Amino acid sequence: MEKKTDWQEFKAILDRHGIKKLYHFTDRDNLDAIIKNGGLYSWKDCEEKGITIPKPGGGGRGSLSWGLDVRKGLERYVRVSFTNNHPMMYVAMNEDRISNPVILEIDPEVVFGSETKYADRNATRNDVQVGSSLDDFKQIHFETVKSRNHFDLMQDEQPFFQAEILVKNCIPLQYITNIANFGIPIPNQPTQMQSKNAYTARVDREHPTAFLFLVDQSVSMRRITTFNGEDMTLSEAVARIVNSQVNELVERCVKNDETRHYFDIAMIGYGEEAYSAWTGALEGRDFVTPEEIRDHPFRKITVKEEVRTRKGVTMKEVEKKQWMTARHDGSWTHMDKAFRRAESLLREWMERHHEKDCYPPTIINITDGEYNKTTHDEMLQLANQLKSMFTNDGNVLLFNIHIVPGASESVVFPAASAELNGNGYGEKLYNMSSLLPLNYNDQIRAVFGDKQADIRYHAMGVNAGMERLVKMMKIGTLSSMLVNQNL
Repeated sequence: MEKKTDWQEFKAILDRHGIKKLYHFTDRDNLDAIIKNGGLYSWKDCEEKGITIPKPGGGGRGSLSWGLDVRKGLERYVRVSFTNNHPMMYVAMNEDRISNPVILEIDPEVVFGSETKYADRNATRNDVQVGSSLDDFKQIHFETVKSRNHFDLMQDEQPFFQAEILVKNCIPLQYITNIANFGIPIPNQPTQMQSKNAYTARVDREHPTAFLFLVDQSVSMRRITTFNGEDMTLSEAVARIVNSQVNELVERCVKNDETRHYFDIAMIGYGEEAYSAWTGALEGRDFVTPEEIRDHPFRKITVKEEVRTRKGVTMKEVEKKQWMTARHDGSWTHMDKAFRRAESLLREWMERHHEKDCYPPTIINITDGEYNKTTHDEMLQLANQLKSMFTNDGNVLLFNIHIVPGASESVVFPAASAELNGNGYGEKLYNMSSLLPLNYNDQIRAVFGDKQADIRYHAMGVNAGMERLVKMMKIGTLSSMLVNQNL
């Protein structure tokens, strides 16, 4: 890339502000095309070269975004930002233009390109200042662009958070510094990475995954349901189901009486507040290892459960370990607080594992009603923040399961929102939930039937009874089946 004659002055500004990376968000489905074509091209260059963009973040031909680019003369520029938490990424997720965002890390050397331009705000704004000179570059509010997100800024400063670097035509692969991390072979570097699909990483002690169970414990969970032939509160039924699933996860970590650290597991209860749902010796903890869970059950209870025998299925009394107890004492359903707590826990987990080829964490949120004291826009933003987190193997998977006390017409793992038949709350959960990779389909079809093999389904259910909750939990923890017990 040919540099400006005064490029060292640009570098001095970047060094002074400690800027070592730039960022570009795209959908994971676009990575193969970026790598095969040797770089990140402007959408106009893609059109002229016959490069298909599976999920264009700007919306594609005829979209408002591309129209604004043409009006501003930006159709041949790749736009790069200073933040890895770009507000427009969430807009693209809300509008279903991208589903599994990944953040490409760009070498700041693209700033020095002879044809590179600089915008002090989003380059399509009417009040933006755009130019290619050092003076134009100095108009960027560098302290503002280093903020964690635009919500931390005063309203009149927020537009400057979206300052952009405009790179003419293409950013070659060598300037995308993390492009080798996604498991797609790089041309002319066949040994750099092995080819693999997302959501296929094996789970071992060096490459663990994580599970977060978010459980509504508000007052409405005191309603009575029937589970395994017993009448009990929703909170008690859910507690038993979650405890059983946790026990199953722990047992998959046991080999020769050694409990291996294949997973980190967190349980978050929420009502008026969001809090650790562990009880007993683990009370107040966040992520807990399988060994700690196995060694510290809160109590054991005797329950009725279906047991398969040679004579068929029968109900027997069995002993079950408990780590979470039933609660239904919150006057409000502050799901937003649970999502924020989950994001905080995952942010720390991702910092430890982000560079590893780890199967991404799974969040399973169980609720019997609508969230309150917040807006749907805020909940959608929080959900998108969770779904936009990723490991090298894939994005965080967010399951949302709405439960009811009795038999009702439920919809689970829909492929399209139309399947919800106008259920308003179901449509909200649909928008908040992850689009599952295809490798979940065999299990979904085996458990629920009437599903196609080549359609991607959303990780949600509405009006689910306890039996369906159990089945959805099995699918939600499918990644635990990828454990490599030799490692």
